[in-house]
Amino acid sequence: MIEAMSDTFHATTILGVRRGAQVALGGDGQVTLGNTVVKADAVKIRRLGTNSSVLVGFAGGAADAFALLDRFQAKLSAHPDNVKRAAIELAKEWRTDRALRRLEAMLAVSDKVGSYIVSGNGDVIEPSDGVIAIGSGGAYAASAAKALLAHTDMPAKEIVAAALKVAGDICIFTNTNISVESL
Repeated sequence: MIEAMSDTFHATTILGVRRGAQVALGGDGQVTLGNTVVKADAVKIRRLGTNSSVLVGFAGGAADAFALLDRFQAKLSAHPDNVKRAAIELAKEWRTDRALRRLEAMLAVSDKVGSYIVSGNGDVIEPSDGVIAIGSGGAYAASAAKALLAHTDMPAKEIVAAALKVAGDICIFTNTNISVESL
């Protein structure tokens, strides 16, 4: 058990989908410590910004993710009507600050205008298809979401929930206790 306690807490699988004027961001509820599930109902999606108009999800080490979430909120306060600029400013600081560079987490950020993946490598990625996914089950969730976008008329919020369920059925670090927020 001592070896397991030295492992890192992980919170995984965040998915965002844009369809028309709709945007939804969701996450599973599983948190693992090493190879053990320690929490099944974590909420990894937050509303930030003016009128709670920005959705943010995090994946990776929980403490690291919360540190980044606080930093992003500060950047958003400095650039209240420009989520893309706030994400870029966070990525620049994350890349150049010695303490921040050690953080092992990623953010998924969406508002009515755009969706972005923010990483510690200085990346701010805005996908052309409006699907963003991070975490261990991210590729599974993104694949399911892309198929649902192409072959159904489901609204964004339903696509996120269904795709996260698919990821939860496949990825051992993802469960089907899903929370979804939409704008």
